Amino acid sequence: MTTDGIRKEVNGSKGRYVLTRDGAEAELTFSIASPTLVIADHTAVPDTLRGTGTGARLVEHFVADARAQGFKIVPLCPFVNRQRAKNPEWADSFSV
Repeated sequence: MTTDGIRKEVNGSKGRYVLTRDGAEAELTFSIASPTLVIADHTAVPDTLRGTGTGARLVEHFVADARAQGFKIVPLCPFVNRQRAKNPEWADSFSV
């Protein structure tokens, strides 16, 4: 699935959101703990995309999916957790 240039890939209980720009790939990986709980594992943004808001876009997309699909996010990834803290309006999407 692709929306706003972000692709979601799921393989069993693991998945990732991917944004590719100019040959560089940023990703936010996750683990599906249950139909209502998804763990944000790791966010990786290559140097060429740092400072462009790419990581934040991945988290925003993840939050939008959580709201639309009815699951809560466990922010194990430090970057996702920082984005959660910066956006208190997302509190309904997180399980902390």
